[in-house]
Amino acid sequence: MAESMKGLKRTHRCTEVNGSNAGETVTVMGWVQKQRNKGGIIFVDLRDRSGLLQVIFEEEECGAENFAKAEKVRSEFVIAVVGTVTKRAGEANANLATGDIEIRAKEIRILSEAQTPPFPIEEDSKTKEELRLKYRYLDLRRPDLQKNIMLRSKIATSIRAFLAEEGFIEIETPMLCKSTPEGARDYLVPSRVHPGNFYALPQSPQLFKQLLMCSGYDRYFQIAKCFRDEDLRADRQPEFTQVDMELSFVDEEDVMEVNERLLKKVCKDAIGLDISLPLPRMTWQEAMDRFGSDKPDTRFGMELVDVSKVVEGCGFGVFTSALENGGSVRGINAKGQAEMPRKKIDALVDFAKGYGAKGLAYLSVQQDGTYKSSFAKFMTEEELKALVEAMGGEKGDLLLFAADKNNIVWSVLGALRLEVGKQMGIIDEDKFNFLWVTDFPLLEYSEEENRYVAMHHPFTMPKEEDLPLLDTDPGAVRAKAYDIVLNGVELGGGSVRIFQSDVQEKMFEVLGFTKEDAYDRFGFLLNAFKYGVPPHAGLAYGLDRLVMLLVKAESIREVIAFPKVKDASCLMTDAPNVVDDKQLEELQIAINLAETKEVEE
Repeated sequence: MAESMKGLKRTHRCTEVNGSNAGETVTVMGWVQKQRNKGGIIFVDLRDRSGLLQVIFEEEECGAENFAKAEKVRSEFVIAVVGTVTKRAGEANANLATGDIEIRAKEIRILSEAQTPPFPIEEDSKTKEELRLKYRYLDLRRPDLQKNIMLRSKIATSIRAFLAEEGFIEIETPMLCKSTPEGARDYLVPSRVHPGNFYALPQSPQLFKQLLMCSGYDRYFQIAKCFRDEDLRADRQPEFTQVDMELSFVDEEDVMEVNERLLKKVCKDAIGLDISLPLPRMTWQEAMDRFGSDKPDTRFGMELVDVSKVVEGCGFGVFTSALENGGSVRGINAKGQAEMPRKKIDALVDFAKGYGAKGLAYLSVQQDGTYKSSFAKFMTEEELKALVEAMGGEKGDLLLFAADKNNIVWSVLGALRLEVGKQMGIIDEDKFNFLWVTDFPLLEYSEEENRYVAMHHPFTMPKEEDLPLLDTDPGAVRAKAYDIVLNGVELGGGSVRIFQSDVQEKMFEVLGFTKEDAYDRFGFLLNAFKYGVPPHAGLAYGLDRLVMLLVKAESIREVIAFPKVKDASCLMTDAPNVVDDKQLEELQIAINLAETKEVEE
């Protein structure tokens, strides 16, 4: 039966006790990690969020009643112990922060008993993630997960301290907003008092933070919850946390400079990492040409090589037809992989198809100087030799090629480069390579919608020198936009905002909005701009991604207390779920699942 804490007050967390406390009487509380009864002496490893502490029970010291209680405790019992700190009798445990001391117990209280947990509470758990997420409250007791969550708190504290010192004001923006469907899908919330109308949960505080600049707050920030109803990946969740900021009377350089110093402080505070400033920069075009990605992982080479001019007019139709259709032929050189088995090459071909490739051409340079290739019979010896030279190919190298429209070639080789790099083990996991990617295209053409859409959002300022192109060649217009990338992951992005009404109207026109459409969606912002708006710019980080990368976790689920799984459900609470008919009636909502099922079938 559980006992009361009455009369007891915890004096230390487990690892707050050390050799300097020797001889002191302390009170510690926590969970039993392990109990070992050696006959006449009982060892208990006590665990709290700070770590482990060894407690020893001997009947002559703690008395028969306390010793009997100690015999009863099992893993995950919650106990309170009063005892004396002593130097450890045996050899010190170098793996523990408290490895040179122990507590000689005088009293124990069992505050809560526990059933046997469905999996061991231990670091580097081998238990399937689905089971751990179902019992997430137990999973969160694991020391490695607790370290992640506590480091997340430390990072948030560091961010707040830095931004406050820099003159930023923390302001909360609404969770119930108007739906402005431009970008990812909104999560919708029905209104009871406005039947048939819906709020949207914010995908970001974008419009509100721009309004705050109109209101004169100058420098705003918020650690904000955001929501997107989109397909999930390892680094995505339906609800996520942004470090959001906006600044007035600034340009790109100002935003990047203050954020470089923020990152330097956060990395130092969180993991003792020193990053040198200024951070490297790369234009979007260079990133795509060299790495096939607008979030390049620069920890290793294997860069893309454009061989379009080299294969022009060759006998291989796949190459020449791609060039005739305005595309390109590019390749990567997997050094020393010429002997890769055909089965693994075929797997890479399938991998490339998953990114839109129709196929993947390969050529291996054998040790005797001959070539093994999927396309050698279509090209002359001279053409093959020129191709290998252009790729920097040497004996023992495997060359992989994609030929198609540029965006497909970049997508395929960008992903393939990462996959082959992982397989070869050439990515230095101890490196932290930050990079600014700048000069993004302002617009991208959507075949689905048959119009240009904003690559970031409709309020991004074009480069001044590209403004005339909005009428003649919208796809060539560059944006005053910038992303911050770490080890091939986009940490965050931002831009200088449009603040002149004529430029904003032109932008809406290019996006295919009528003036009425624009005012229907964004009228509150456009009206605010009529009353004096300062030049402004901003940026937002994914806090979850930043923590994930700094702790070297494989998924953001490892740094979020209660994450969702890939279908956006919560295995622990069984959300989403059905609601009472009465609730639906109040909202005047009818659900027609039968009709939906029919349509799907």
